[in-house]
Parts: sequence; C-alpha cells; structure tokens
Amino acid sequence: MELVYKNEKPLLRIAVVFSAIIWLALFVGTFGIVLLYLLLGYVFFLFAHSAFISHLKGSGVRISQEQYPDLYERLVRCCQKVGVKEVPEAYLLRTDFFNALATKFLGRHFVVLFTDVIDALEDQPGAIDFYIGHELGHIHRKHLSWRAFVMPGSLLPIVGPALRRAEEYTCDRYGVACCQSEEDIKAAIAAIAAGDTRWKTINVDAYVSQVQATNGFWMSFNELTGDYPWLTKRMATAVALAQGREVKHPRRSLWAWTLSMFVPRVGGGAGGAASLLVTVAIIGVLAAVAIPAYQQYTEKARYSAAYSEAQGVKDRVTSYAYDNQAWPVTMQELGYPELVLANEEQSYSIDVYDEGLIGVEMGVDDSGESEYIVLEPSVDSGEISWVCYGQNVNEQYLPADCQ
Repeated sequence: MELVYKNEKPLLRIAVVFSAIIWLALFVGTFGIVLLYLLLGYVFFLFAHSAFISHLKGSGVRISQEQYPDLYERLVRCCQKVGVKEVPEAYLLRTDFFNALATKFLGRHFVVLFTDVIDALEDQPGAIDFYIGHELGHIHRKHLSWRAFVMPGSLLPIVGPALRRAEEYTCDRYGVACCQSEEDIKAAIAAIAAGDTRWKTINVDAYVSQVQATNGFWMSFNELTGDYPWLTKRMATAVALAQGREVKHPRRSLWAWTLSMFVPRVGGGAGGAASLLVTVAIIGVLAAVAIPAYQQYTEKARYSAAYSEAQGVKDRVTSYAYDNQAWPVTMQELGYPELVLANEEQSYSIDVYDEGLIGVEMGVDDSGESEYIVLEPSVDSGEISWVCYGQNVNEQYLPADCQ
C-alpha cells in the first residue's frame, strides 16, 4: 500500500519553492534582520509549547510496558508497520476533545491519545490502531518538522488548505495500514462522527452516501478553504483503501474553486489576519451585490402577493356592479368585515374608491407620497373590463399585467 496520498508531494513542492522564495526575499530585503525575529518567535513558541508538554508529562499517563501495556503493544506494532524506527513517547490524557494528536518538542516526538477515544472504543480496541497510525503518519512524514519552513506557502489560496488536507489523507492511509480489519477503520472514524456511544449504531453506507451532497457551492467552498476534508469523504476513502479499490468523489463547484483563489488559508498569526481581511472583503463585495438583489426579489414578491389578493376584490366588485348596476362604495358592501382589507405581514392595504376603482396601498416613496397598485374598471357595451397600473411606484416591482 502506498502510504503517501497522491497530492501531498506535488503540493509540498509548490509550498517549499514558494516559501524558499519568500524567506530569501525577507532575508535579503531585511539584511538578515528577519533571522533575529525568527529566533525571537521560536523562543516565544518554545515557552508557549513547553506549557502543554509540561502539562502532558505532569498530568498525563505515559503509555509503556508497565502502564497500559496493551496500548504500548499497539504503538510498537504500528511503528513497525509504517516504518517509524524510534517509538515516540505516548501519553493518555483526559480532555474534552475526541481525537488524538502528535506533537514535537526539542526534537522529541510525542503521541497523545485522549481518554474519550480509548473509553469509546473499549468494545473494539482494534480501532485505536487507526488513531495511533494516523498520528505516526504526521511523525513519519515529518509534517511537524516542515510546518515552520513552509508557513509562507501554507498561506497560499487553494494550495495551503489543499496541502493540509492531503496530509490528513496521508495520515489516514497510515491509520488504515495499522488496522487489522475494515471494521476497525469504520469504527474509528464513526466514533469521531457520531460520538462515543452512537458510533456503534451508525449506518456506514448511509453516512458514506452523504459524500454526494458535498459538491454544492457552500460545501465545496468551505472545504477548499479549510484544513480538513469532510469526514464523510475520509470515511469513504479509508474504506475504499482497505478494500483495495479507488474512490471517486463528486466534482466541486467551479464557482467555489474560483472564489477560493482569492481566500488565503485561514491560520494563526498574520496568515489568519490576512485571511480574515480578504474574506471580509469578499463578503462585502458579495453583500453589495446580493443584498440589493434580495431586496428587489422580496419587494417584487410583496407586490405579486398584493396583486393576487386584489384579484379577489376585483371579482367581487365586478359581481357587485352586475348585480346592483352600481359601483360599491365600501369594502363592507363587498362582504368584507373591515373598511380596509389590510395585510400587516406584507405591509399593504386594499380599498375601493369612486367608480369601482381599487387601490392597493404599498407604502410611501421618498417624497412621502403613497405608492399604489391601481385596478381601474371601465364599461363598454355593458361589459366590465379592467386595467392595472402603478402610481408613484417603481415599475420593476409591478406584476407583468400592470406594466
């Protein structure tokens, strides 16, 4: 089994080349002063990260031959399967997170298993191998070692998030390689998706079928700008790999691809700030286009609803005129309980005026004049006909019959 996901290496090359150019430009442009800032940044990171490592060693339970030998045996076996020569320190840690992680501190690698995972998979311990293998993938592929250098490249739109997703797919392949059965793979990913108890009753086929819903604009856009593939895709890919077959996911939205080109990867520090600014700018542009269009749509819908209700009034006026040989004076003569037929939800009112004229008041314009849809009757050879037009209204809102 090829452990490295097909897209990881080419994406890493792009990120490395771009990052090397950026670092070189910074070094030359600042006459080497950037190295001082990098050193200061590393010292700051070292102290910050030391807090987690200290907590891990001081509060976590180290997995060894003496402490949880079953987990230690799985760790050693997975290392042998995927080619990790030096068994990393491993700890069991109580947290509110349902996952596992790999980290590095002063050249030493650590694997952390969260207790919620171990407890949830107590009835199927083989699934824990997937988590161990996944984290060993980060170590074996040196994802943690490369991350600082390729940071500039990781901020690139499309490329940065794609590289992170490719790394996750690679590590899932390591997880599959460590598992003894397909059911263990399904259980491991199902536990992330459905929780520590519900995973046991998950319908994997139904869950995998949700992949077909990932090709829409929003699903595509949020995956293309995110660091992780959708979990449904990870499940489908991992199961297919265990079965020795290729999996083909739905094509993402072309419009989502286009928009994603303008959104740098969302990350920490300056990258996150740049991503936020660009994303806000894009949202602003979209809002400038979408909000007026939506307002126009809702206003046309309001006019359409008012015109439709006015048709019922028109029919009553016509019947009243034929039966009484006169025009009605009030809405009550037409059988309505109130003097004015008001629709508070849509903010319009309908009334009848002289000569059978029907006026639908839609609001007021900028000058304070009332806006109306007008239905005006006329009599020709004893037959009543109607015309519709607007008064003080924007013509684009009027129904087609009134224009």
